[in-house]
Amino acid sequence: MSKTLEEIRKKLQALERKPGGSGTGGGDKATYAHWNIAEGTSATLRFAPDANEDNTFFWAERQLIKLPFPGIKGQDENKPVVVQVPCIEMWDGKMTCPILNEVRPWWKDKSLEETARKYWVKRSFYMQGFVKQDPLNETDSPENPIRKFIMGPQIFAIIKAALMDPDMENSPVDYINGTDFIVSKTSKGGFADYGTSKWARKESSLTEEMQAAIEQYGLVDLSTYLPKRPSAEQLAIIFEMFQESLDGELYDPTRWSQHYKPFGFDSTASDDPEGGEGKRVTRSAPAPRPAPAPVVAPKTTPVVEVADENDPPFDADPPKSVVKEEVTAPVTAGKSPQEILAMLRNRNK
Repeated sequence: MSKTLEEIRKKLQALERKPGGSGTGGGDKATYAHWNIAEGTSATLRFAPDANEDNTFFWAERQLIKLPFPGIKGQDENKPVVVQVPCIEMWDGKMTCPILNEVRPWWKDKSLEETARKYWVKRSFYMQGFVKQDPLNETDSPENPIRKFIMGPQIFAIIKAALMDPDMENSPVDYINGTDFIVSKTSKGGFADYGTSKWARKESSLTEEMQAAIEQYGLVDLSTYLPKRPSAEQLAIIFEMFQESLDGELYDPTRWSQHYKPFGFDSTASDDPEGGEGKRVTRSAPAPRPAPAPVVAPKTTPVVEVADENDPPFDADPPKSVVKEEVTAPVTAGKSPQEILAMLRNRNK
């Protein structure tokens, strides 16, 4: 059952007042890749409620951090790869992400903004619903018409602003008095722009076909689309990978592939990196760096595949409250990433 618009507004206001609140596609057929529509066209969508009744909203926020590496150790060491890791603040606003804890002060230094942006959290929002007007003219759409949507910050800001507008009287996911959303694609500065997207001017009801689909297939608990919450051990691994990425080191499958890995990575390819006949070379992994918190390793650790090759490019805006602070920027010209990291740690102390 969908939440009322008043419930949504109260929760949004509470999040805006809460420090650390979020003030701002998958390769499966269920995901509707709106980012692939042609420039100058629009797709009309109808959002549906989250099956999780504990979620006030009709979306689930995903927070990922991209860690770039120049290559994979023991494989193609000259082909850059990116490993996406989950940010712990996605689940618990009271916990601080070890990477963001390091990166936040970098926004105070103009010379470090580019690096800060590279490692800053990428936010996206999972929703579900129907495609009422499809400029993609899909020929292989899934049998279940209830689609998965992955919205970036720009579109989400438009969605959120309208929810707080008193002119909107009913929840847009109401079955009877809901509102369609129109995703419009243009370009700005050579990049895709969705700033002209908007809610429809009139309310409308779900069609009989849509209601029948919900009855037949059911709605999804949007939290099931989120990556697995990292354990204490995995948080330490994430921070170690961040440090190695910052230093420009190669992705080391011996140390990390059982936790996080690049999309499409084949772990068997590194079994015999030296190419010996009938021999399996075992390399001793370097000692891990100090973790940001005490680590208790579980007996078994599942592989978490969080990379998504069809993810649309989402903006990574800096934390405004940090950027506005006036501080004396340290001299960083000519310093290596390792020296910069050490310098920033000393400054924070």
